[in-house]
Amino acid sequence: MQFRTKGTCSQVISFDIQDNKLTNVTFLGGCSGNTQGISKLVEGMDIDEVISRLEGIRCGSRPTSCPDQLSRALKQYKSEQQ
Repeated sequence: MQFRTKGTCSQVISFDIQDNKLTNVTFLGGCSGNTQGISKLVEGMDIDEVISRLEGIRCGSRPTSCPDQLSRALKQYKSEQQ
């Protein structure tokens, strides 16, 4: 899935889901070290756990962040599967 972010330096988050687990997470744009770190940390995690851990994280004074946008992308994915 590809998710166009809003309110962050990253522009697009791409990922796959297999057996409710997150795989192949990549960010286009954003702080390279941080987005690579996020991608490695969530690889293989259950998507509900990722949402629980990342939802609501802010970047400075912004109301969202790259991790928060990933949680929003996963919530969108889940809603589209129902």
